[in-house]
Amino acid sequence: MKKNIPNHSRRKFIFTVGITSVGLPLLSSFVDFDELLIGKKKKIGVALVGLGKYATEQLAPALLQTEDCYLAAIVTGTPSKIPYWKEKYNIADKNIYNYDNYDSIKNNPDIDIVYIVLPNSMHAEYTIRAAQAGKHVICEKPMAISVAECDQMIVACKKAGKSLSIGYRLHFDPYHLEMVQMGTQKKYGEITKMNAAFAFEAPKKNWWRLDKKYAGGGPLMDLGIYCLQGIIYTTGMLPVAVTAQSPPVTDKEVFIDVEETLTWQMEMPNGAIAECRTSYSGEYQNVLRAETEKGWFELNPAFSYDGIKGKTSDGKTLEFSKFSQQAKQMDGIAIAIKNNMESIVPGEMGRRDMKIIESIYKAMNTGERVVLNW
Repeated sequence: MKKNIPNHSRRKFIFTVGITSVGLPLLSSFVDFDELLIGKKKKIGVALVGLGKYATEQLAPALLQTEDCYLAAIVTGTPSKIPYWKEKYNIADKNIYNYDNYDSIKNNPDIDIVYIVLPNSMHAEYTIRAAQAGKHVICEKPMAISVAECDQMIVACKKAGKSLSIGYRLHFDPYHLEMVQMGTQKKYGEITKMNAAFAFEAPKKNWWRLDKKYAGGGPLMDLGIYCLQGIIYTTGMLPVAVTAQSPPVTDKEVFIDVEETLTWQMEMPNGAIAECRTSYSGEYQNVLRAETEKGWFELNPAFSYDGIKGKTSDGKTLEFSKFSQQAKQMDGIAIAIKNNMESIVPGEMGRRDMKIIESIYKAMNTGERVVLNW
């Protein structure tokens, strides 16, 4: 199943998934976005808020490849970073902000989208302030650290009449879109079981993701969210109940108030069980697999920025031309904004996932099966 997607068909491909009100993916028709964008070719400006590793190594380089948006501004609390960013990305002095003058972005017409790349506990505040400044928002995953915060973010963006998207890069990745097609169109029959796992060894010191105050939780908030997302868009279904287990931590000096490893099970409406695992321990896992009535299909590795590989039980392989997930994601969101279309990764999807995450933590802490009502 070799699929080489040429660049000229990129716009048609990334918009093959529609979204329901609870963020459930549904396949839809191909759309010719090149035709929609006649007369709307001007790139729109993105401001990156927070210049950590992901913004520096992934988002900013991707913005050199995007066709519909560009890096217009930065917001940083570290003045020593500014010279590098000014020189590399040709950012004007008037488009460089800190956290004290952040709200003055409302006066800058160069900025159309604010991309929040801050610790999880800061997502809600800076999303709401961006909306109040009259800007569209992309917020990194997880959307927030509680459903209540997600609700506040959605309300603020709706009140401002601005788009709210979550940085779910894999919704624009052709390998994962192929999983959506195979699963929801039942190309190998009904899915009977799924497995998703994402784990690596965490840095031991000075990493905000190990502090519950900033992260809201451990690897579930960072890595496990990809697993639960993969289950949902591959099956096209929302879980009806979850159970979860977290073994004792192996390093009590590092994992003080967040889980080190977490396994959980999601019961799907068709009776399928999804087995999931995430961890910051020394293990390495990176897989999304569906077992079906007539065989199986999988991505392994599944959730990386690149190097994803896919195969099926009948010997087919998935192969696509080299691409940047982040460039596809940001262009896709920019195209939707230009055409006044709903984002395919809206705030409602982020809220949905936070509801599932809260239920998984409840199941982990109580040992009980937690039912999800939609």
